[in-house]
Amino acid sequence: MNLEDHFSEYRRLLSPPEIPSMLTDLANRIRNTKEQGGKLLLSGNGASASISSHLAVDFSTHAGVRAMAFNDANLITALANDCGYENWIVKAMEVYADPKDLLILISSSGRSPNVVSGARYAKKIGIPVVSFTGFDKDNALGTLADLNFWVDSRSYNIVECIHMIWLTSACDLLIGSSEYSVTR
Repeated sequence: MNLEDHFSEYRRLLSPPEIPSMLTDLANRIRNTKEQGGKLLLSGNGASASISSHLAVDFSTHAGVRAMAFNDANLITALANDCGYENWIVKAMEVYADPKDLLILISSSGRSPNVVSGARYAKKIGIPVVSFTGFDKDNALGTLADLNFWVDSRSYNIVECIHMIWLTSACDLLIGSSEYSVTR
């Protein structure tokens, strides 16, 4: 592997022309969710679950937006055991989602059955869906989303890293800066 080519791929994918306006749109959606008394719900599998967790903390503690990630091991295993793995996000939403919330779902492939089921359920109950996907542009999750951030790559690491950068950028937009104190 040639690292210069590898990093060149990151540079190519990081900021397509539509991304700044999409990130502004996302920040506005999150701001509106907060102003209406809603919260952010975030979920994904594997590294996407980790990104969800990280961003739930950042949005809550730094941007002042109530947020929670569906990635607690007890929550996942209990709901997957009771309802099937493909339905655990739906069940979590039945328990935790409120009508004014915004759902952010992250899936590199955009095909994870549990994540796609979560998006379908959110649409059914009227909760807007923002997705972060990669691989094929017309993936199931991206097609269901009200706003889809798509990375034109089939590399899990590249897709996941760019998702993280885009989501932290949306958080920084809400905060108004990329540099801020985390102590009070």
